[in-house]
Amino acid sequence: MANRLTQIATRTGDDGSTGLGDGTRVPKAHLRIDAMGHVDELNSSLGVLLAEPLPDAVRELLVVIQHELFNLGGELSIPGYELLKADAVLYLDQALAQHNAALPRLKEFILPAGTRSAALAHVSRTIARRAERALVALAAQEAINVAPRQYLNRLSDLMFVLARVLNRANLDGLGGGDDVYWHSEKLARNGD
Repeated sequence: MANRLTQIATRTGDDGSTGLGDGTRVPKAHLRIDAMGHVDELNSSLGVLLAEPLPDAVRELLVVIQHELFNLGGELSIPGYELLKADAVLYLDQALAQHNAALPRLKEFILPAGTRSAALAHVSRTIARRAERALVALAAQEAINVAPRQYLNRLSDLMFVLARVLNRANLDGLGGGDDVYWHSEKLARNGD
């Protein structure tokens, strides 16, 4: 990863291929490129979330996650290389436990809604799940380190919890809100 971008429009991808970090070229439809794209989209979605008012602890956590996602993208760009370490997964486990402990227990399904920041966290959650599925598909064909898959799995869980945290945050001085609960007409009719 010693190379740095000096020219953005190289035109080398005009033939439908792209270069990996080790210098090899693969089709842009390659599973590795697909997984890298989803990780990049996830990182970009966190950038949008970071443009919102957030509690300091959540902001600091998301900035660390953005750096780790960049490591993950770098790892995917160089087959056989390891950039995302197991301690990054442990960090998410700790953050997940800490933020989840402060929330009331869920008794109903919730909708991906509420405050703008919570809704953006839910979008990031779904992109994390898609990135994870892409990584699993790649791992079925090529050797992939275990930490990246675990990281994306844990990150989607964390984004769910952070959406709940953000729905309760008092960011506008009006007091915190609550989750938006799913109401099933069928369950209501059946008395469940």
